[in-house]
Amino acid sequence: MKSLKPKVWTSLLSVMLLAGCSSAPDSESETSINNVNDPFENFNRVMWDINYDYLDPYVVRPVSLAYVGYTPRPVRVGIANFLSNLDEPSSMVNNLIMGNGGKAFDHFNRFWINTTFGLLGFIDIASDAGITDHNEKALGDALGHYGVGNGPYVMVPGYGPWTVRESADFVDGMYVPLSLLNFWAGLGKWALEGMETRASLVTQEAMLDNSPDPYALTREVYIQHQDFKAEIESKQEEIDHDEEAYLDDYLDELN
Repeated sequence: MKSLKPKVWTSLLSVMLLAGCSSAPDSESETSINNVNDPFENFNRVMWDINYDYLDPYVVRPVSLAYVGYTPRPVRVGIANFLSNLDEPSSMVNNLIMGNGGKAFDHFNRFWINTTFGLLGFIDIASDAGITDHNEKALGDALGHYGVGNGPYVMVPGYGPWTVRESADFVDGMYVPLSLLNFWAGLGKWALEGMETRASLVTQEAMLDNSPDPYALTREVYIQHQDFKAEIESKQEEIDHDEEAYLDDYLDELN
């Protein structure tokens, strides 16, 4: 099965930084954000309160910090590499759908090299060999590449932001090796990836805490990021080194 991509609320902080420094929003994108499709806002705000005020501070945050604090780093890195390797085939297919043959070839090479020589992916041999580690691409990203809209925005309890377009991502679970995962294995993948994400963003918590409307901020940033992913793939662009340096400087200021 396709494991749920971790979307605990704090993952949106890194999304905000990437979306904010990647390009200045034009009038069209600002209009898109202001008219975000949120027909379930009342329900979503209740779910946000549950996630933000209860699940995160009392469950997600302490468990994540315990995992990172007590698990040896080499073990955590190996687990992260293994889990990431499971997504390479589906990312290869989705890049082919988007017409990104070069990226698809990289995903293919990374999968067979790391699976064969990297102990099923626990060791990232492909990166050492100079094969670029591209971001995971889901079918929903491919649909966005061809102009399919996000659809209604939904805040899922214990999971986070979600759009109807992302429901297409279940197709990714039909590719090996994700198709070999049962429910519990998929849940474990989601939890382990989510704990790493949550723990890495502790220093950025103040950004949401200081917002006058954390729900609206999260919604707008998430939709902007979804639109940005579709736009960047349609133009075959990547965040350049100057923008990455800007992001690093911004993070340093937060620490």
